[in-house]
Amino acid sequence: MALYADAAVVELLDSSNYKDWSVLVKTYLLAQDLWDVVEEEEEYDEEEEEEEEAEDEFKAWRKKNAMALHKIQISCGREAFSLIRNTSSAKHAWDTLAGYYNYNQNKPLFDAVLSGDWNEAEKFLTLHPDAIRARLPSTNDTALHKAIELENEHIVEGLVQLMSEEDLKLKENEGWTALALAAQRGNIEMVECMVRKNEKILSIPNEEDNMTPILHASLNENWDVVNYLYSVTPLQDLMPGKGPYGAGLLYNFILGMKFGSALELIERCPQLVFTQDIDGQFPMEGFVPSAFPSGTRFKFWQRWIYNCIHIERAISDIRVSVQNERNEECNRWKITWSSVVGFLQGLKSNLLQLLGINRIREIKQAHNQSRELLHHMCELIKHKHGHNYLLDAIFTAVEQGMFEFIDSVLQARPDLVWRTNEMGRVPFQFAIECRQEKIYSLIYRLNKKKRKLIGNFTDESNNNALHAAGMLSPLANLDNIAGAALQMQREVQWFKEVETIVLPGDKESTNKDGMTPHKLFTKNHKELVKEGERWMKETATSCTVVGALIITIMFAAAFTIPGGNNGQTGFPIFLHKKLFMAFIVSDAISLFSSTTSVLMFLGILTSRYAEDDFLKSLPTKMIIGLSTLFISIAAMMVAFSSALFIMIHKQSWIVIPVIFLASVPITLFIWMQFPLLVEMYISTYGRGIFDRKVKSRA
Repeated sequence: MALYADAAVVELLDSSNYKDWSVLVKTYLLAQDLWDVVEEEEEYDEEEEEEEEAEDEFKAWRKKNAMALHKIQISCGREAFSLIRNTSSAKHAWDTLAGYYNYNQNKPLFDAVLSGDWNEAEKFLTLHPDAIRARLPSTNDTALHKAIELENEHIVEGLVQLMSEEDLKLKENEGWTALALAAQRGNIEMVECMVRKNEKILSIPNEEDNMTPILHASLNENWDVVNYLYSVTPLQDLMPGKGPYGAGLLYNFILGMKFGSALELIERCPQLVFTQDIDGQFPMEGFVPSAFPSGTRFKFWQRWIYNCIHIERAISDIRVSVQNERNEECNRWKITWSSVVGFLQGLKSNLLQLLGINRIREIKQAHNQSRELLHHMCELIKHKHGHNYLLDAIFTAVEQGMFEFIDSVLQARPDLVWRTNEMGRVPFQFAIECRQEKIYSLIYRLNKKKRKLIGNFTDESNNNALHAAGMLSPLANLDNIAGAALQMQREVQWFKEVETIVLPGDKESTNKDGMTPHKLFTKNHKELVKEGERWMKETATSCTVVGALIITIMFAAAFTIPGGNNGQTGFPIFLHKKLFMAFIVSDAISLFSSTTSVLMFLGILTSRYAEDDFLKSLPTKMIIGLSTLFISIAAMMVAFSSALFIMIHKQSWIVIPVIFLASVPITLFIWMQFPLLVEMYISTYGRGIFDRKVKSRA
């Protein structure tokens, strides 16, 4: 019996009477005009608290909620009341009790789903058809949600057949529909069977993140699911007026490098380019460096293949040539045309696999598609006023070095060169800060007057372009430069380059801290100068030891010649042999080059290490020192091998092993030091990192 006279039920809720109890309590709450607070919870906006009408509405709702909650509480037994003791919401209390007691009654269904036994699940649903909507008390999952989590496809298909269209709209605690869960997991079969049942669920967003199923699938790169959902999703559901879903899908297409799909979506709905997604991002912010050639790193042979992928065309030409003469040649060699075709196809397949051409071709195709998409988007922004949809994308592209993106956007919208970021810096000034030389080189497309204006432009801290060159920004792209000395050289090169675009007065202008560009450069690069000095000295010291050792050996070898001297004339016994002349010449070359090397390294050790020394003086000494050291090592090996051949000329079998062993130190030097030598030479005497004759490459 009920404990209170005004209880809504005769018997308190326990594990055996929930179904009857829920009917009675719901009828009572409807009669008392309290059911609406159980059916839908009030969302109170604190920002409107000062408005008298809104405050009165909230007080009225709070009173009804308390009355409904009280009726539910006093209608519960001891066990039931313990489940809702700490809740203050009538709706939450009702849902908690429903989930708990429904689960107990429908536990056999969930057990059958968890064990993958569809026969048992089907038997239970035949007897209890309402159990198809039963929930787990902890997560509010239906049996369909659990089957999808376990990826039991046959159970999912069976459950979907027994569910109504409305049942597929049910959500668990975090607001996920079963379709969203299947799309996130990338199971195309489960997705298809649910969409065939009810296409309306395509447009239902999750309450947790406000994302539709197709967005979850694209975010997790389940592209087969995305392609299917995209084919069945009505276009109006992706239009800007319907929300951020279309823009979000376009952003994910671009981020996932599905540029063909992105282009098709833009052609169907151009306004998406100017629409924000759920996170407030615009589609053009989805581009990443790997979408363009400038952001893709290749080895030298991969770059060669990328630039001239014509192997398939060549094989096709061979096939055409063979086909034209197949009768004559096949008759001569008594072979069939099919065998020739099979051989060529096998050759093609092996070459493609060996060289990785298929992968390189895919990358090149993606680059071509990205440029096509970017060109189409730039055509749209030419005729669109405003710039908010572009600013973040531009400065992100500058930071990441996406040259093609900046090139195309600035050609479409030249006015954007004057737009600033949160620090008050224009794109070219930000490119200086990030040390993106390719993007900075685009400044040479502008006339001299505009370049000077950009150089004179100051940010919020009164820093001009030369101040930006004087900063050692954490965004600076220095990690790809070997050694602190070369990094310092690159910094000096940047400072000297930016000096050419600023007015003479700008070189001495001060920022808010009272620092001129040169003083700022000195302050920010103090530690890098020390690191560069230490790197130079350590390298020079190590190489000096090697050079001094070679000098000692080669000097001694000149007076202890192989075979000795003639006792009567004093001349070397093997004076007229070619190998002896090779020994003498290589010994002299090794001695002189190692001496030159040691002198260069001594010059490095005694240098003053001023900032400008890192530009030419120190790198030149290092280049000469390393080059002559390499020559001395190579010549020393030739001298040693020549002397050895003279002494064991009758043992010809040992020649090849000696040559192999003599090449080992030369190979090691080339492997360890030659790349540094080449990089230093190109950095010091190459064409430079800036392109003053830059052309459009987008």
